[in-house]
Amino acid sequence: MKASFALALSAALLAASAPTIAADSPATPSAVVAQAPATAWRAIPADDLLVMRVEGGRRVVIQLAPGLSPGHVGNIVKLAKAHWWDGTSINRVQDNYVVQWGDATEKKPMPPGLSPTSPDDYALPLATRRLAVTPLPYPDPYAPSTGFVDGWPVAMDGSAAWLPHCYGYVGVGRNMSPDAGTGAELYAVIGQAPRQLDRNIAVVGRVIEGMEILSSLPRGTGELGFYTATEHKVPILTVRLASALPKAQQPRFEMMDTQSASFADYLRLRANRKDDFYDRPAGGVDLCNAPVPVRRAP
Repeated sequence: MKASFALALSAALLAASAPTIAADSPATPSAVVAQAPATAWRAIPADDLLVMRVEGGRRVVIQLAPGLSPGHVGNIVKLAKAHWWDGTSINRVQDNYVVQWGDATEKKPMPPGLSPTSPDDYALPLATRRLAVTPLPYPDPYAPSTGFVDGWPVAMDGSAAWLPHCYGYVGVGRNMSPDAGTGAELYAVIGQAPRQLDRNIAVVGRVIEGMEILSSLPRGTGELGFYTATEHKVPILTVRLASALPKAQQPRFEMMDTQSASFADYLRLRANRKDDFYDRPAGGVDLCNAPVPVRRAP
């Protein structure tokens, strides 16, 4: 292993593969989330929230991951501050795959100061970093190891860590390699997790509110689900960082601390649920099937 990891491995997580559930523990993952104490939650900074208003004033909130995708997220922040997405549109909806948005003309000038990107930005090098990792102790077909860092699921190979393509996760559209996209063209996964895209495209965040808006849009009939000239591209009214909105309009969210005892219990039950509905515990859970709980701040 080239990288050094500080592993946050609680006793509860060590027992994650055990099919038994303590009698005094909540019987379901949702019960763990509902009963988690305030100390098990961390506020999501307003600077990390991207608020997109689409046709009809409907709101989609995206949590950005600057710690795991710094280059592309830095560009996205600059684009939001420049109001670049205002007046653009959702241009592609491919069934069981992605919703994509940006400038349909591909001619809108970019704001100054965007940083160059490359395929090297798809993963975070670990040679000079120590990550506090809550490991997921189950095999993964796409990475030697997986776990959670600062509230995010990550896949790892010993030298790098990267965000996976899970349902609701947001990536950066690009042309053929070595182009890596600027961050202006974004998409959200609306189908089965396309993990084969991991480390082939930059993942920059996740939708934490309004996913039902994106996933229920009419599918495009053009190639790859792009809307044709006669189909309705969904207008994007505004995209702002939450921190740029008036205080009264700023959405406030919290995510579960992935090093907390509550999260360890949650993971155990996601892998080994045995309650009134489930007869057979699965004995495992994949990275995308253990979404980190996010809630509106009390």
